[in-house]
Amino acid sequence: MATESLSDRREHVRSIGVTSFAALLGIGAAIASSIITGDAAPATAATDTRALLIVVGTIVLQFPLIQALGIYGDDEFGVKHYLFITLMTFSLWFITWGILLTTEYTG
Repeated sequence: MATESLSDRREHVRSIGVTSFAALLGIGAAIASSIITGDAAPATAATDTRALLIVVGTIVLQFPLIQALGIYGDDEFGVKHYLFITLMTFSLWFITWGILLTTEYTG
């Protein structure tokens, strides 16, 4: 019984870590997108491809980082994890960057 609760707790802490990591990098990508497109009007900045490249680069960069940090082993990191990290990072980037564009934050 004690082994199961320890394993469940370890899995829970790992899940919180991955979620926090993806969320923070999504917010960071939004701030970087805002800085890169800061000199343009919000409507023009929203269509700038460089901002999308920043979030895609952030998503792709996370996968080797998570494996290098040893959060997941090679056999544990599957399609579900890739999709979750992609969704979390993109969602936080999209929401944060939308707020920054609305408030006309220029960094």
